[in-house]
Amino acid sequence: MRIFPFCFQKLCAVPRHASESGGVFSMLKPTATVPVSTQGRHGDGSWCKYKQMIPLNLPSFNIKTKVQGGRTLVFDFLRRRYVTLTPEEWVRQHFVHFLVEHKGSPAALLGNEVGLKVGGVSRRCDSVLYHRDGGRPRAIVEYKAPSVPITQQVFTQIASYNSVLRADYLFVTNGINHYCCHIDYEAGNVEYLREIPAYPELK
Repeated sequence: MRIFPFCFQKLCAVPRHASESGGVFSMLKPTATVPVSTQGRHGDGSWCKYKQMIPLNLPSFNIKTKVQGGRTLVFDFLRRRYVTLTPEEWVRQHFVHFLVEHKGSPAALLGNEVGLKVGGVSRRCDSVLYHRDGGRPRAIVEYKAPSVPITQQVFTQIASYNSVLRADYLFVTNGINHYCCHIDYEAGNVEYLREIPAYPELK
């Protein structure tokens, strides 16, 4: 099975901040910070310097958190339970709410932490958006913490998942910078888009 190459070098012309030259996303209002109860380490640890999550380049939503056993938990409306609030989870919750509330993606067709096997090894895809008919994956999403840069390694990771799932779209985000690829399997082309399409606009 062919794995389409996703070359990060193709994205180097995209501005770092989405407000510059239109960007991958139009700049959206940052969310309020939410305190966390423990000081973890992720990337350079800067996210937790003041024990709070940083504002993201995504719309705000009704955040539900609670503290349990010395940890801060956030409610995942897709999994219908509270999960540990990490910087990556902070990005995930914002992005899935963005897809549902601003891009018209049906919540019933979204899944978080979807299991799959890549080369016989069990992996988990961060989020999968499915087709209305037949449950075929339409898009898969890879999240990183805001302190983690989007590099070629991240694209290689999501490409390996897509060698199994064969989704039409790949979304990669660290909450600050977002990238969207559309794959034309028949033509063998990968197109990088300037905006995340609304669900009804997905090809």
